[in-house]
Amino acid sequence: MMKKTFVLSIVFLLNSWAAISQEKFSFAFLTDIHMNAHPASNSAAGFKQAIGRVEATGADFILTGGDNVDVDGLKADRKEVAKQLYRDYKAITEASRLPFYFTIGNHDRYCGDGEKSGTYGEKLFESFLGDSYYSFTHKGWRFIVLNSVQICDGKYCIDDAQRQWLADLLAQTPANKPIVVSTHVPFLSLYYPVLEGKYTNADTFVNQKEIFDMFGAHNLKLVLQGHQHLYEEIKVKGVQFITAGAVSANWWGGAFHGTEEGFLKVDIAGDDFDWEYVDYGWEVAR
Repeated sequence: MMKKTFVLSIVFLLNSWAAISQEKFSFAFLTDIHMNAHPASNSAAGFKQAIGRVEATGADFILTGGDNVDVDGLKADRKEVAKQLYRDYKAITEASRLPFYFTIGNHDRYCGDGEKSGTYGEKLFESFLGDSYYSFTHKGWRFIVLNSVQICDGKYCIDDAQRQWLADLLAQTPANKPIVVSTHVPFLSLYYPVLEGKYTNADTFVNQKEIFDMFGAHNLKLVLQGHQHLYEEIKVKGVQFITAGAVSANWWGGAFHGTEEGFLKVDIAGDDFDWEYVDYGWEVAR
């Protein structure tokens, strides 16, 4: 009787995994939106247009890659401007028929309140858009959203508390479960070598190798990155890294070094995926 029960359990598990592996869905990754308080940029209109284009693709949800709004340069006397930007941004996302998941970027941090702004200026972001690092699952895939704009010795990093949270999460994650990571500041980027002919860790977070190595025994498939406003594809150890351009391109001023205003559309089929960078057709108002 025990042998029969064991066999039935194995069959059930195999059937459950087969069902998951056959799932198909798509989602969009919209990074560096930079919705701002300058009417001439038409940033809100551009964001709405990008969302409309995503909705037309049949995507299941939208994941942002950070720099949702530009509040980091606002001082204490402009806190209401910062709050209104977040209100307006959230209203636009809630008007969409698609669910949103948000990643924090460096421009999303508001530090005008001093200690009340949170350890790294994340408090206002979290009050409107939720936790600055978290995970969720969708049709058999685990999505891990990191906060890579924390600061360690003056550099972007994943701090000790977040690293422990990630270790605990991965300990609870089956080794074969496919994983997507979203991070604003990249793990890997060729931005500086290509544009300036030098390497610098200024725009990758400093403990990226330590964090990447934590996924060694897991099925990490895709790392989605922002911050650079360039489109890049880098594949390392079977993991695809994509720096997904920017919804705002050159901060709502046209293409940025050849990367047009756009977003990444990712198509999932079982345990595999494909992608394309979509120029959503925004024309800058002059």
